[in-house]
Amino acid sequence: MNNYRNNNRKNRFKSNGERNFRKRSINGQKVQNDFNNNSEFRHRNPGRNNQNAAKLIDKYNNLAREALSSGDKILSENYLQHAEHFSRILNMQELNKSQVANHNVIEQNFKKDVENIKSLENNGDNSKSSSEID
Repeated sequence: MNNYRNNNRKNRFKSNGERNFRKRSINGQKVQNDFNNNSEFRHRNPGRNNQNAAKLIDKYNNLAREALSSGDKILSENYLQHAEHFSRILNMQELNKSQVANHNVIEQNFKKDVENIKSLENNGDNSKSSSEID
């Protein structure tokens, strides 16, 4: 007869007190969560296929061509829709890159303008002080 309990076994499930997904305040109202409807939201880990969008476009176009040659029009259309999806992703990536590049150029021009204004102000201060000395 075995009269022992295995108290060293890890508990696979959390008890009710360890669940953090329901945060409530003292009066029972729900606490505001950390998710906002923010227009600048970005996924932490974008899909792993997004980096190879050009390769995936070629892959699905080739698969569509093969499916069409074997006589399966529906599968071919499915593959073409996949290729179109990744072409949209590629276009969005290129658009984002161009926007970042434009933003960097604008920022550099702004910094140059600020430096020019500061140098003009410093030159104006130097001319005042030299004219005041005379």
